[in-house]
Amino acid sequence: TGFEMNALPYRPCVGLALFNKDGKVFVGERHDSPDSWQMPQGGVDANEDILEAAFRELKEEIGTDKAELIRIAPEKIRYDVPVELSQKHWSGQYRGQEQTWVALRFTGHDTDIDLTTHDPSEFSRWQWVPLKETVDLIVPFKRIAYSKVIEFFSDIPH
Repeated sequence: TGFEMNALPYRPCVGLALFNKDGKVFVGERHDSPDSWQMPQGGVDANEDILEAAFRELKEEIGTDKAELIRIAPEKIRYDVPVELSQKHWSGQYRGQEQTWVALRFTGHDTDIDLTTHDPSEFSRWQWVPLKETVDLIVPFKRIAYSKVIEFFSDIPH
């Protein structure tokens, strides 16, 4: 029920706005959810700092960590997930995610991106899109969070 969900903690998470040389960001279509696109993200392990987590997730999800830090967002963003997703992904341990967003500049080439390095793979396909368009591609329950990410990073040259 809603009340029990509200008592649960948020899962510490890192989100990655990976900008290419044209100022567009990487989005992947979730393998488990066709037509659902998102920027790379993932949990932060115990004793792992945000940058370590960011580069580890990048390598796991897109097969390369060829990137350099632009900046870390000034505040964390929280969002709640539907109950069934909490059950499916985290055995009902969390009510949602608390994300620290990191803006990175991609220093590799598109050919460095390999969605098959991690099993199971997170994404089935990917594209570069303008940051402001990410909010239209994302699942509804993450749209407010993505609006904040756009606010945090909208001044990054594109």
